[in-house]
Amino acid sequence: MKTFILASKNQHKAEEIKNILGADYEVITQTDAGAGDIDVIEDGKTFEENAIKKAETILKAVGKPVIADDSGLCVDVLNGSPGVYTARYAGENATDAENINKLLTALEGQPAEKRNAKFVCVIAFARPNEKTVTFRGECVGRIAFSPSGESGFGYDPIFYIDDRKCTLAELPAEVKNSISHRFNALKKFAKWCNNL
Repeated sequence: MKTFILASKNQHKAEEIKNILGADYEVITQTDAGAGDIDVIEDGKTFEENAIKKAETILKAVGKPVIADDSGLCVDVLNGSPGVYTARYAGENATDAENINKLLTALEGQPAEKRNAKFVCVIAFARPNEKTVTFRGECVGRIAFSPSGESGFGYDPIFYIDDRKCTLAELPAEVKNSISHRFNALKKFAKWCNNL
């Protein structure tokens, strides 16, 4: 079994990643690995920069293989915004509702065909004495005109998937997880890992 440390204190995220990677992998949080007091400042200009910084910072602390991810929402007509600022689009401690309202306001007057967007996730994998590698996954959709659905979090209630004819927040978790940007990035990572 391969054991990786996740550059996050979020147990739920560790379990989600382990479920996607499968039974051959163990994923533990940085807290469980003894690096719980480290907060990495995400000041990169790209998802790749942020993911690499997180992975390499925790690697220095624990000396064992580390997975990190950075993800966000990119809207075409807004030149890729909110991008790396997705979580704090409406301010440093903004709620999901505040972020959604700011985005819907920014898109006012834009027709459906101008609301194309994608969720992006970049997984970085850092190992001692090796170059850090990254894997990018995307989930393509568009921004709805109003929120719909109760499940999910973040921008899920306004992220509409055309071939599902609903928002991410209207999908059961297992369906969402099988098409998500994180799933797509982790699948690439798992395939690469199988060749190690």
